[in-house]
Amino acid sequence: MTEIQPVRVAVVTGASRGIGRAIALRLARDGRHVVLVSRSEAPLNELASIIAERGGQASVKAVDVGDRTAWAKALEEIAEARGRLDILVNNAGITRDNLVLRMSDAEWDEVISVNLTSAFVGIRAAARSMMRGKFGRIVNISSTSGVVGNAGQANYAAAKAGLIGLSKTIARELGGKNITCNVVAPGYIETDMTAGLPQEVKDKVIGMQAIRRLGGPDDIAAAVAYATADEAGFLSGQTICVDGGMTMA
Repeated sequence: MTEIQPVRVAVVTGASRGIGRAIALRLARDGRHVVLVSRSEAPLNELASIIAERGGQASVKAVDVGDRTAWAKALEEIAEARGRLDILVNNAGITRDNLVLRMSDAEWDEVISVNLTSAFVGIRAAARSMMRGKFGRIVNISSTSGVVGNAGQANYAAAKAGLIGLSKTIARELGGKNITCNVVAPGYIETDMTAGLPQEVKDKVIGMQAIRRLGGPDDIAAAVAYATADEAGFLSGQTICVDGGMTMA
């Protein structure tokens, strides 16, 4: 008799647009029940409807992941409502770019809070449910800026590099509980965040890559799909750079 696999519950932050939206669509396509998380509820409801129309399962949780208390409580509510929490994708992120000599404390603090601290808070809250279920897949969405740095992004690069160190530590701490933790680090991906880049900048980026095009959100979603799969249980503590070969050693 074929064993019936459980419907994994996946939480995706920053799911309303761009990379987060693509990840949510891919995980739903792969049979996960996806909990869509963002501050704004309307675009999440729209995405949930699209997923349902395609035969997938999704629910909505509008919360600001920068609010530590609200975010931790939201994850507890999700686990209670769904009876499990198997996958956490920390994708939510913001930019407040500035040269370091001009960067304000507020610009630093806001980016660190949303891009790094929220991942720590989310992992700490979700890990309890994962430990009870004896299964967990955590993926933190970093950036090549966190791997090689980027002028004008001291706050963003620091937060994204911090995700790499955080992920390695979580992988070591929770590996014995059948919980993996990995990083997917996108390069230049065509999203709203990069839409305003001048064409000459895009051409320069493409010239630095082995793959002569900009990436798309689906490229990142594919990497996340593997890292969160049941079959990916031997992959942990790794940083997967999905950047067209830009940062390969």
